[in-house]
This record gives sequence, C-alpha cells and structure tokens, in this order.
Amino acid sequence: MAERTGDHAVLARGLVKRYGEVTAVAGVDLEVPTGTVLALLGPNGAGKTTTVRMLTTLLVPDEGTVEVAGVDVVADPRAARERIGLSGQYAAVDENLTGFENLDMVGRLYHLGRRRSRERAWELLEQFRLTDAAKRVAKTYSGGMRRRLDLAGALVAQPPVLFLDEPTTGLDPRSRNDMWDLLTGMVADGTTLLLTTQYLEEAERLADDIVVIDHGRIIARGTADELKTDVGGQRVEVVVATDAEVDVAAGVLREVAVGELQVERRARRLTAPVTAGTRVLVDVLRRLEEVGTVPLDAGLRRPTLDDVFLTLTGKPAEEVAGEDDQPASEEASQKASRKASTREEGVRS
Repeated sequence: MAERTGDHAVLARGLVKRYGEVTAVAGVDLEVPTGTVLALLGPNGAGKTTTVRMLTTLLVPDEGTVEVAGVDVVADPRAARERIGLSGQYAAVDENLTGFENLDMVGRLYHLGRRRSRERAWELLEQFRLTDAAKRVAKTYSGGMRRRLDLAGALVAQPPVLFLDEPTTGLDPRSRNDMWDLLTGMVADGTTLLLTTQYLEEAERLADDIVVIDHGRIIARGTADELKTDVGGQRVEVVVATDAEVDVAAGVLREVAVGELQVERRARRLTAPVTAGTRVLVDVLRRLEEVGTVPLDAGLRRPTLDDVFLTLTGKPAEEVAGEDDQPASEEASQKASRKASTREEGVRS
C-alpha cells in the first residue's frame, strides 16, 4: 500500500471498540502533528488503553480509521508496525536475559541483523545509562531500570512514532524526572510521542496538547493553559489545623463556591472555585474568624490541571491509576507488541 504524506504522524477518525454490550471507545478523533507530544488523560475505565491498542495494531477497531506515519493501520498493519514503538504499563522485558541480551533480541526480531542489533543495543544502553548493568540479568534491575530498559526496547528500530501507556507508573520521583528528561530529548530529536498518563504534572511538562477522555469519548482538548482557561475563575484554598475545623471551613466555603468544593481531609485542605477573587478571599477569612477558626494558610490561585480534571470528570486525579479498560492481559499485549513486526515471518538469525 502506498504511503500518504502529511503533517500528522497520527490521524484517527471515529474510532469505536466494543466488548459485547460495553462500548469502551465511542467515536474518538485524534490528530498528532509530527514532532509533537499528545497526552491522553482520563479516569479509570475511560478508554485510554483501548485507544492506544487500536492505534498500535494490537486491536482492530470496530469502526473508524487510523493512519500512523502515513500508513493505514488496519489495511497494512505490518507496515505500520515498522514505524511505531510501544511501551506499556508494565515493563515487557525477559527477566532471565541480561539488559544487553534483551535489546539484542529485539533487534533480531526487527531483522536488523546480528552486527547492527548488537551495535544498537550498546547505543541504547549508553543512552539510558544502563551500561554498568548491561551484563546483569533483568530480574536484578530496580523498577526504574526495568522501565528504562523497556523504553529502550521500544526504540531499537528507531521508530518515528512512539506510544507510551503510563510510562512512569510506579517510579520514584527521581526516576520519573530522569524519564521525562529522556522523553524530552527524544522529541527534540524529531520523535512523535503519544502517551497516556495518570500524572497531571507529566502531561503539563511533556505535552504540546492534551486530550481528556471519559466513558470512551473525548470531553476536552487543548494545551494545558487552554484547558485551565476553559475551567475559568480562581480558587480559594484554605488549610486548617484540626479535623473539626475542616467541617466548619467547608460550611463557610460552600457559601461562596461557584462549583464543587474539594476537601482533602488528610491534609486538611479545602479548595473552592470562585469568581470574585480577592474580595471573596477577604470575605472567607472574615467569616472563618467569626466562627472561631483561624486557618494555618489561605490564599488565592489559578486553576491547575487537577482542577480541570475534577471539573471535567467529577473525579480527582489521584483516582486515575492502573489498567483502564481492556480485560485482556496487559503483559501479554506488551509481549505481543514487541513481536508484532515478525508475526508473519518469524525470527531471522
């Protein structure tokens, strides 16, 4: 099939996927310009993972069309697999092989040949700061090292388009920042990236555009700043000293809130969307003083992506976690994606 050129590395129209009577994805349209980053956000069960699997040939859409790097994913999945890399929620590495052997094996599966596979393995081990552990079996790696090795495996064939499903889930803050730096560098070198994430900070730091999905449908899209502007207004935020004062402060803030009041009981922090800004903050402080509550901290701030997420989905961001929709084994899907380009032919030595 002939390739079509264009400005978009990923172009999807009307994607639908059903499982029996359940519609996991209900008419999703996506456009990812070449050399940019698109983040898919959504609560648990929103349809993010199912969408990624359709984009990467692991699932056939019931309706709709997908082009990746100019190739029709449904009509020519083999050609599409040659142009994409995929790293999923769980690191798909062979724990009984060394780091070098894992990457060398992936190179062989992509038919790079023995010499180039070995060269590419060492290039990636150096890029991902794994050279010291190259000859250690992967089961001795830390979680962060496994994630880096898995991402390296997705890059062996130097694909122009990379799909990452929850790339930093389970990583400690330092490992997460290291991964963000690596991804930023790859995009700067021309890679197009589509990722799902449960971390709003990750989306804000990496993404040129953000798409919010809920119940299989797109409910918002735009840059982080555009989404914050769409939510509008400001937030009065109050922190109190005791559990009893949380309830007292909640009563006061509900009187001025123009949307849903958010209460974090563990932190004793309350956040209310307001429209009148400074005047409302002064009024809140006066009312709290009248009922005998002096906040430990109080202030006015702009909306964050957390506020956007809560407003759009009705759920706080911390509820977004884990595999989101497809009942099939995620680990099996990751292994399948690694072998996708060789299903028809097998492995050449």
